[in-house]
Amino acid sequence: MNTTGRPGRTGLWLIGARGSVATTAVSGLVALRHGLVEATGCVTELPEFSACPLPTWDEIVVGGHDIVNTCLPKKAELLADAGLLPHRLLPSIEPGLAAVDAEIRAGHDPVSHRGAQADAARRLADDLTEFAERHALDRVVVVNVSSTEAPVTLLPEHQDAAALTAALTDPQRAPLPPSSLSAYAALLAGCPYVDFTPSTGMRLPALRELAAERGLPYAGSDGKTGETLLRTALAPMFTTRALRVRSWAGTNLLGGGDGATLADPRSAASKLESKSGVLSSLLGEDVTAPLHIDNVPDLGDVKTAWDHVSFEGFLGARMTMQVTWTGYDSALAAPLVLDLARLTAAAHADGRSGPLGALAFFFKDPDGNREHGLGEQYRQLLSWVDELGEPTRGEGETR
Repeated sequence: MNTTGRPGRTGLWLIGARGSVATTAVSGLVALRHGLVEATGCVTELPEFSACPLPTWDEIVVGGHDIVNTCLPKKAELLADAGLLPHRLLPSIEPGLAAVDAEIRAGHDPVSHRGAQADAARRLADDLTEFAERHALDRVVVVNVSSTEAPVTLLPEHQDAAALTAALTDPQRAPLPPSSLSAYAALLAGCPYVDFTPSTGMRLPALRELAAERGLPYAGSDGKTGETLLRTALAPMFTTRALRVRSWAGTNLLGGGDGATLADPRSAASKLESKSGVLSSLLGEDVTAPLHIDNVPDLGDVKTAWDHVSFEGFLGARMTMQVTWTGYDSALAAPLVLDLARLTAAAHADGRSGPLGALAFFFKDPDGNREHGLGEQYRQLLSWVDELGEPTRGEGETR
């Protein structure tokens, strides 16, 4: 795979390729190729990105891993019935969805897998390599959009790449959670990795060491699509106007697959951790900020978030702000998945490696960047985009 120059033909390999976010992203990509929809929600289609060397919609080839068997055309029908996709698009995008579905391979299922994780990782990596060779791709960007995992306890082998490699060959052990195994496989295949979930993924020191050795970029984690997006836009308003936030309470109501997954307190812990760190960082002080996630199956793919902000103004005046956000989370996430694939491909083509901190704009818990204010994140992103292709080194990553 080519690692210099324009991104060229780019593979987008989705972990969780038959889920709601992946299906929405693929449906949107096919529709964009045929000029059936506007690129609403795609940040990389804004005028500020016009000079950035990005792969075109026609240059992106999609494949993926999943452990479920519902084909993409059927999943798209279900999403249309739920109000997420327009029914009018289905006949036009069905052939494209079927073509992508043919590129989806069996993912790693820790429940049914027998043997060493090294064997599983090699199989996943071989799928990536074969995909790249068969489609004559210049590079493949792996994006994790699978279900959120429970946090993991760090093990000694998580700290060192050589120790991890040795542990993976032991059939009696499973040191890596599925997200990290997918990240490991991506690194073996020479592919950049993006984690759109709050799962462990690339956060293990051993995997970061391996990425550095192989000169690969990575980005994450936990895509910023709804309530946290709003918080990162509004919280700086209070600080720049010298208003004291006393408390900021939030409640999330959601159904569908995410609701079912996050009904498990262990999985919800990862999501709550990534969402909760934003306010303390932006407000610069400890603020009472209870946050709840509730599974409401009746909502299906619709997500509702409610925030109640108590703040203090001049002469101690007590005031409140309440905000309700209702939308389709997959429709908000899908264009960002396409954006991240394009930008990460451009970074890889430009020889960048390590955490892509300038992509913090897209994440709740950004890797390689502790800035959370949305406006400042966007400024940093535009500055970084202007650097792509230039002989300078971008902040937070190496070339």
